[in-house]
Amino acid sequence: MKAEIITIGDELLIGQVIDTNSAWIAEQLNLIGIRVVQITSISDHNDHIIKALEESSKRAEIILMTGGLGPTRDDITKDALCEYFNTKLAFNQDAYKNIERIFKLRGFRITPLNRAQAEIPENCTMLLNANGTAPGMLFEKDGRIYVSMPGVPFEMKSLMADHILPRLQPLSLLSIIHRTILTQGVGESFLAAKIEAWETNLPVNIKLAYLPQPGIVRLRLSASGHDRHSLEKQVDESVKELYQLIPEYIFGEGDDTLEEIAGKLLKSHGYTLATAESCTGGYIAHLITGIAGSSAYFKGSVVAYSNEIKENILGVKPETLEKYGAVSEQTVQEMAEGIIEKFRVDCAIAVSGIAGPDGGSEEKPVGTTWICVQTPSGSITKKFTFGEHRGRNIRRAALAALDLLRVKVTG
Repeated sequence: MKAEIITIGDELLIGQVIDTNSAWIAEQLNLIGIRVVQITSISDHNDHIIKALEESSKRAEIILMTGGLGPTRDDITKDALCEYFNTKLAFNQDAYKNIERIFKLRGFRITPLNRAQAEIPENCTMLLNANGTAPGMLFEKDGRIYVSMPGVPFEMKSLMADHILPRLQPLSLLSIIHRTILTQGVGESFLAAKIEAWETNLPVNIKLAYLPQPGIVRLRLSASGHDRHSLEKQVDESVKELYQLIPEYIFGEGDDTLEEIAGKLLKSHGYTLATAESCTGGYIAHLITGIAGSSAYFKGSVVAYSNEIKENILGVKPETLEKYGAVSEQTVQEMAEGIIEKFRVDCAIAVSGIAGPDGGSEEKPVGTTWICVQTPSGSITKKFTFGEHRGRNIRRAALAALDLLRVKVTG
């Protein structure tokens, strides 16, 4: 069974509001085996709404709409629905009682505009909105289901959970399973070449998607079929083969993050950590401290952006900087040693590089970054050349550093 999502609102089209509703709805539909074939954003215009409904009915059996149900004059979705379904607005007593309940709780007086929200298309099924004054509306026409919901995310989610998903789930005979494998330290094209044979031999009902972002490539396997247990087994076997093929690049699955995984490893070993950062400007420390409970293993950071701080705070030798430069293997090694001694920790990350967009040379182009990780079992120092975009270089350097830490602590 196929579904289409339509979001209504000029605020979406001018970039004033980001459409998060569609992503959430699509995720929920996938979980019950309903495939989303299209997502459309349209303006608050009667003709646009009707045209979107006409076109979506040719592609999908389920059409879910959000937006345009507020009390103000620019909210015209109900009028458009009346025209499309050849009906008229009628006062709904149950919807009005819900408005009275909400306004009583808030201590507000009901205005004529608020009362008008209880007027809904006569031939729809009213879906009570426990969190707001605009009810949801369900229509059936030519074997298709149409649902109109408020655009306010928490109101929409409540309607989906309480009314819509329970109605839709029995209609789906298909199971869809997604599993996402997270990789670091390898580019998308190189990764594709590495796993080409494995991808070619995937079962026909399993599709692979490459989802790259700075420093990470996610591999999402999507399997569809009628027997969920068999699908899960099929996906497990494919993922097991992938782990055997590229174990050096896989660091987690799903919503895992490198900072979270590295933190768990440090905690399990009883290690403490500090960072000495130059080009990343404290971003590694920011990622680490974004994890709840990180104070158990993270002691602090020095942002040694200038050579003066590298020398005076971290103890990098002047002759090292003069001979090899701030962006060098020798400098990051001395930065790591200095932060360990100063903070009395077990592990250290030290980073120095040329983030860009200027500052590079023929010998050390923009993106050149040296990272040193020291742990009780030894140290590793590695050179990277990331690229020319400053923001991406900082992000990629931080993730590379955390991955080196993960690898080194894992042993």
